[in-house]
Amino acid sequence: MAAWSATLDGLAIAVRLTPRGGRDGLDGVETLSDGRQVLKARVRAAPSEGEANVALIALLARELQVSRSQISLTAGASARLKRVAVQGDGEALAAQLQKRLCEI
Repeated sequence: MAAWSATLDGLAIAVRLTPRGGRDGLDGVETLSDGRQVLKARVRAAPSEGEANVALIALLARELQVSRSQISLTAGASARLKRVAVQGDGEALAAQLQKRLCEI
């Protein structure tokens, strides 16, 4: 299963978030032991009071060049593995994410 997929109203992304990661950034795609793929992301923010989730949304907004209001956390608010929904043109967002990952 791919780390992201286009949906009717945008893009769904499976993310493995590392809070207190020393910097805000994307680290590529990782395959988990069960075969699922996730987008690896790290943020400087601590996991308390949702700070890391807010930082993740800001990071994805910057990387995908969309507004923060277009991004929502759909699963995993208190877990390391999260599901994120991005509103917009799913194919264009997927291409933007793929292009960004090729640069790292």
